[in-house]
Amino acid sequence: MAEESFQERTEQATPKKKEEARKRGSVAQSIEINSALVLLSGVLATTAISHVWFNGLAREWRFYFGNAGQISYTADTIASVLVRPLVQTALLLAPVVGALLLAGVAASVAQVGFLFSVEPLAPKLERISPIQGFKRLFSARALVELVKGILKVGLVSYVAYRILRGEREHMLLLSGESPGQVLSFIGVVSVKVALRVSLLLLAMALADYGYQRFEHERSLRMTKQEVKEELKQTEGDPLVKSRIRSIQRSIARQRMMKEVPKADVVITNPTELAVALKYDPGKMSAPVVVAKGARKVAAKIKEIAKAHGVPIVENKPLARLLYKTADVGMEIPAEAYQAVAEVLAYVYRLRGKVI
Repeated sequence: MAEESFQERTEQATPKKKEEARKRGSVAQSIEINSALVLLSGVLATTAISHVWFNGLAREWRFYFGNAGQISYTADTIASVLVRPLVQTALLLAPVVGALLLAGVAASVAQVGFLFSVEPLAPKLERISPIQGFKRLFSARALVELVKGILKVGLVSYVAYRILRGEREHMLLLSGESPGQVLSFIGVVSVKVALRVSLLLLAMALADYGYQRFEHERSLRMTKQEVKEELKQTEGDPLVKSRIRSIQRSIARQRMMKEVPKADVVITNPTELAVALKYDPGKMSAPVVVAKGARKVAAKIKEIAKAHGVPIVENKPLARLLYKTADVGMEIPAEAYQAVAEVLAYVYRLRGKVI
């Protein structure tokens, strides 16, 4: 038992263990992919409807500033006055919010499929344990997350710096531009930075997903003993299965022996094999094997046949042929028709029976 507890986890997780882990909500997933896709979809959606936003804001500003002297702000009208900007803001934000929600759901489904589990939400003492928290703080995973964070900040800063550096000549000319042109320039540069940063984060997220899958697979690894134990649980203990097969054979043998007294003849070789045949011309197209066996089973078949007056005929070639080619309950093969017909004719003559 002590040796088993120190076995290395060298075996890949079985499908059963993976499925159990999935039911617990333990799956390979990178939050970085969700964040990157949400950011990228937000940038694309904002860029796509930016003209609608500006036109909508301009329209609302014109409405409120143009009618500022005509609007009466009283306790009775203040609610209706505020409803219009709230509704317009919601309508302007709806496409972006919808894109963000769709991107978040799509990122999760793409990684783990449709999965719902409340087990990760269950309270666990180890989550609030200072000792466990200290271990997690200085674990290898925490170190990896720290390196990822530093790398992410560094790369994002570098990408933003390169873009802004490439636009520095245009920045110097903004002093002579109109406010609208300045805002347009800021918008274009902001979208460029956001888009490239999003793509960079997405590339890093894909690499992180590969790492998360590797870590997840490694955490599910099993020892050879665990694989054996699961195999026993799934397919049953070999000793139990052997015992079940033995019982099944015993029951089948008993059922077979009950058919021997109904047989028309038992063909032997004469000591090793015995095959009991039954033939009813009105119901069968050919004789049927009702029992067969070798050695002790053959001896038992002959014993029962003698006790019930069933003829026993010695025919070594025919006994071997029937034993090899016909199972219990099956008709005899065509190549045995002639030999079996001669045996049955002989038996019927002894009994004074006509075929």
